[in-house]
Amino acid sequence: MTNSTTTGAEPPTGRCPWAEHSELLGAFHDHEWGEPMAEAGILFEYLVLHTFQLGFDFPVVLKRREGFRELLAGFDPERIARFTEDEVAELLLNPRIIRNRRKLEGTVQNARAWLRLRADVGGEAGLLPFFYQYVGGHPVDNRRGATNPVPLTTPPSEAMSRDLKRRGFVMTGPMTCYNILQTAGLVNDHLLSCPRHAECAALAGQA
Repeated sequence: MTNSTTTGAEPPTGRCPWAEHSELLGAFHDHEWGEPMAEAGILFEYLVLHTFQLGFDFPVVLKRREGFRELLAGFDPERIARFTEDEVAELLLNPRIIRNRRKLEGTVQNARAWLRLRADVGGEAGLLPFFYQYVGGHPVDNRRGATNPVPLTTPPSEAMSRDLKRRGFVMTGPMTCYNILQTAGLVNDHLLSCPRHAECAALAGQA
């Protein structure tokens, strides 16, 4: 993840060091982070999660992921887009999620922007190509290591941020966009020494 560094001694497992900070992060790293996405729906979920990450360490969001899933209609943008002010106010009372009005309202706005984007790109089938365009149409292997640390932003994440904001998305700055690109496997930022690097690279080869 972009807010974690590759410096310091590598853990005995060879995994990316940030994955050793908690069991929750370890499971996320080992079974999800960096795998090239094959469905656009999961990308909207990542957009929601990384929006709520702003100002928090990601484990804070991951601990509430199932709460978000239940209370945000299974991350269904069509249903979230119809949330009313009263429904947002009700969500603000529920401790199972991060209770932040700006982020909840932003999530509703992003759901509506997502539906407009989907229409603009020709439907569901056009969403994956839209996001893959920022990495040249195929997952990028950044071959990270001590001499090639993970940046906070990149030109693709900056371009993605500009485009999403132009299309009405909010809270999608370059850092958030890079977190999404990493999580969704559009870039492979696992360390070369990490077993997941080769696994995700192999999956990218099948994409």
